[in-house]
Amino acid sequence: MNQPQDRIEGTPLIKPSTTDHPLYDQVVEACRTVFDPEIPVNIHDLGLIYTIEISDENEVEILMSLTAPGCPVAGEMPGWVADAVEPLAGVKSVNVGMTFEPPWGMEMMSDEARLELGFM
Repeated sequence: MNQPQDRIEGTPLIKPSTTDHPLYDQVVEACRTVFDPEIPVNIHDLGLIYTIEISDENEVEILMSLTAPGCPVAGEMPGWVADAVEPLAGVKSVNVGMTFEPPWGMEMMSDEARLELGFM
């Protein structure tokens, strides 16, 4: 695992998603059906979904985080995301990974999420 000091300058902290894949928008919408039980905003708009990678074979890799490492649903949340995405037509497989690098911050929330939570 690369340490922060090993990073190449200019490399994004969060790997970009494959936004040009035909399934991307459907995967995002599926992620928007998953909510953190403590926050009335979906996990995509909260900024907890860092990367959605979809291979040419329609294998979906999702890298996500949590608002805090000690989140009570930490063990369950990746399964909820996989359960939301797997039934989509065309999806071959789903793998949801968890990371805390970079740590989640409120600046990762969408404007809609900030408005919903009263931060705007």
